[in-house]
Amino acid sequence: MQQVNVRIDDTLISRLERLIKRTGRTKSFYVKEALKEHLEDLEDIYIAKQRLDDVCDGKQRLFLGKP
Repeated sequence: MQQVNVRIDDTLISRLERLIKRTGRTKSFYVKEALKEHLEDLEDIYIAKQRLDDVCDGKQRLFLGKP
């Protein structure tokens, strides 16, 4: 298993620490849960944005429907 270091603003840390105190779970648990829950959506969003940028820049053609 690999380790990842991130900087998180104070507001999010405060919220995370409150949740940890109320539930007894770890920071790692909640960070992993957030990634599992939202990573697929982020992939979809950023891949779609990249494709749109490529179409706008003429690097890729827009394909709609049957050829």
